Amino acid sequence: MSNYAPFIKPYVQYNEHGWGPCEVPDLDVPYQPFCKSDRLGKICDWTVAVQEKKFPNKYASTFGNNSQYAYFHEDDDATFHLVDSTGSRAFKPFQRGRYRPNIRNNVRVRGRTGRGNALLGLAGGHTAGGGMGNSPKYGKGRETRRNVGRRFARNAPTRLRESSAMVRSNWVSVEEIDFPRLLKLTLPNIKEGQDIVTCGSLEYYDKMYDRVNLRNEKPLLKMDRIVHTVTTTDDPIIRRLSKTMGNVFATDEILATIMCCTRSNYSWDVVIEKLGVKVFLDKRDNAQFDLLTVNETSLEPPMDEAGSINSAHSLAMEATFINHNFSQQ
Repeated sequence: MSNYAPFIKPYVQYNEHGWGPCEVPDLDVPYQPFCKSDRLGKICDWTVAVQEKKFPNKYASTFGNNSQYAYFHEDDDATFHLVDSTGSRAFKPFQRGRYRPNIRNNVRVRGRTGRGNALLGLAGGHTAGGGMGNSPKYGKGRETRRNVGRRFARNAPTRLRESSAMVRSNWVSVEEIDFPRLLKLTLPNIKEGQDIVTCGSLEYYDKMYDRVNLRNEKPLLKMDRIVHTVTTTDDPIIRRLSKTMGNVFATDEILATIMCCTRSNYSWDVVIEKLGVKVFLDKRDNAQFDLLTVNETSLEPPMDEAGSINSAHSLAMEATFINHNFSQQ
């Protein structure tokens, strides 16, 4: 028994007024907030594999993210500043797949064929005679794909607009050119345009109309003048020029309509008359070439009746008269 070391009983302090030792002084250890769901791997972040860089907040703490919890040992009072009451948004910890159900080994969800496409149907899936479920090819999945985008009217069907001319059955189609081909159409050896005749005159324009705003208003005066909107064959100047030069003739409205055909949504037609070797591009008497468009870029045209003041024709007439009066101020 003398070969063994003596057993000395340790001294245990008895604290009558609390819990813990009595003679150990208090240490100024700052409080660090924590969360029980945080992962214990912060000290080994330098050993993280490459694929973990996709989730940099995997081992981050939910609490203590704001700078107000950070400890800075500074004794200088000159850097004193008020606490920002707005704070910063705390990021959520890494919880990928935390509440995702495990359907790999779930027979009821997968079905008899082992396919996981019968979540909303019966157990067999669409290949085993059961419910079709939410498959993208069968059942409800097809309707879901059709309704994508209808909330914001992106895929809403466009309403067919009224045709400018009634197509007859005895008409013969000579050639059809689609819009992509017409948009990329280029003609070689096109020279610069030249002014052959200058007609008309310009009157004085009041520049005060360029500075019109909500505070500086100016009423639009009505002008009782005739605005000539003739077609190509009725224009006296084009008639006079066709006797000496040129082979193809058209007015400015007809040329502008043809150039904008790839972007226009309105139906229009041009009457082509050939007199010998001369070609004239004319418009019909009831054509809408001279009127401004109404709701051309909208999905649905105005649904008001033809005689209403809010119909498409009435609004186009009003906008055209305003532009004519504005040019004569």
